[in-house]
Amino acid sequence: MDGNVNFMVNGDINIQPCPWEQDVDLTDGRPVHYLANLEVMADGQTRVKAKRTGSRGPLYQTLFETAHGTVKIVPQRKQRHPEREQLIVEFKFPRRYGLALTKALYEEEADQVLSYFKTRKEECLWNQH
Repeated sequence: MDGNVNFMVNGDINIQPCPWEQDVDLTDGRPVHYLANLEVMADGQTRVKAKRTGSRGPLYQTLFETAHGTVKIVPQRKQRHPEREQLIVEFKFPRRYGLALTKALYEEEADQVLSYFKTRKEECLWNQH
């Protein structure tokens, strides 16, 4: 495709198709957004390299959820010590619940999480931060 490239003072680069290429539809009529690294040389040569998104996979895998919490596991390929499992337990209670209700709900959901840990055959190591 032939095009016209304009380098703007503010750092923007505008690429417009030439008049004889304007009948070509490249994106099915809708805009397409890319994440990319852009490198411009002193002579005007420009390289656009797509960023690699999702190449390493998710940071955590969700094992199960409670009403106000989630239990996640770190995949072994992301751990420094793959022989040990790293589990993450997060609770999120709204502030409007108040302290007494939050404590009662926490105890119920913590019991659910601990009963799950008891069903696992591996030994759980607890780190205190």
